[in-house]
Amino acid sequence: MPAKPWTSLAGLRAQSLKAWNSGALLRELISPSEVYPRRRPLKRPTAAELLNDYAAVRAWAAELSAGAGGYSLETAEVGRRTVGTNQVPAAAVFATVEDEIAFVGKAREAGLFQSLAGRLGEVDPRFVEWASRRPLKLLELGADALAAARVALWLNDNPVPGIYVRQLGLSGVHTKFIERNRQIIDQLLTAVGPAAETEDVDAMESAGQDAALEDGAGRTAAARFARRHGFLHPPELVRFRLLDPEADMLGGARDITVTAEAFSRLQLQLPVHTVIATENQVNFLALPDLPGTLALYGGGYGFSSLRDAAWLQDCRVLYWGDIDTHGFRILDQLRAVHPHVESVLMDEETLQAHREFCGQESSPSRSALTRLTAAEAALYEALGNDTFGPHVRLEQELITWDWALTRLQVIPSARKA
Repeated sequence: MPAKPWTSLAGLRAQSLKAWNSGALLRELISPSEVYPRRRPLKRPTAAELLNDYAAVRAWAAELSAGAGGYSLETAEVGRRTVGTNQVPAAAVFATVEDEIAFVGKAREAGLFQSLAGRLGEVDPRFVEWASRRPLKLLELGADALAAARVALWLNDNPVPGIYVRQLGLSGVHTKFIERNRQIIDQLLTAVGPAAETEDVDAMESAGQDAALEDGAGRTAAARFARRHGFLHPPELVRFRLLDPEADMLGGARDITVTAEAFSRLQLQLPVHTVIATENQVNFLALPDLPGTLALYGGGYGFSSLRDAAWLQDCRVLYWGDIDTHGFRILDQLRAVHPHVESVLMDEETLQAHREFCGQESSPSRSALTRLTAAEAALYEALGNDTFGPHVRLEQELITWDWALTRLQVIPSARKA
């Protein structure tokens, strides 16, 4: 028998649980909006339904009455002209927000939230407003919110500390704590000081650091946070290998790491016309001797350090990444800085030749990429649409070396025009 369309006890609880999950119930505890007593209307039987299935209506009403520990029931008259006057539940009324919280079984969590909000207010009363706007976040953070609040107050009092985050001497606060809570610290700082230049750190990192290459104000999220709040931050480093056996610099060193600033000024010292950027360290180390060629090592969305190396515009630059949606996303972002970058070993022929080695992406990119060639865009779309199977990816280190070498050996024959 199909389920009746009337609001069941489970359906009523689902309404209240939705209010809990939105933070509305917790918000009422510290910022009352005078909506209580709250009346939640119920979908109830019609007179015809009462006439045709009186037993089902009675069972429905009995269930709501039996569950009325946190609410009272308003009733309405139904069926006067058909089966005689009957009173059926029309609305559930919660006298207080505490009653509705108890109804969804969240009284313990609500008590913890109130305690945390109170302690935040003791740190600084202005933090209570933040707790009201983000009650579920406060509950998720627990005591970490109190430590983040102390960091925010310290930053408000020390706007340009001129030290490394590691040197911050607050009890219970360390570098990894700040890395995990950058967004919260920024939000709390805004609550106690003038509007700060903040960013949605969590959203940026979950999106693969979209702005890492395009944001002139900073590179990684940690670097942007340090710059924004006047901390010192270690310089970005660029690791590269000179693949030309005839190149003679730095006493014959071939595997070199320099700061991004130094790399941006190496144009006259590097006798190269071709650059191969790869994400995989083994591939970086295994690339063969190639005249006039330099190999660059980057980790995933880690090529932001190339932004200021304007001399790369005079080189042929190739990017070798994974054949998956994020590989093409990195390529697209690299072209935001150096539009002439070409992809290598990121084609359908390579994918099809290595199908036995393919794995799956855990969270494919769905971003619209505007800097891909027609062939790259077609492959990116096919991967996103599961044309080759669910979430197919081919990691670059799984490409057979003979296959890779055959295609890489012809690279230096053409210079960038």
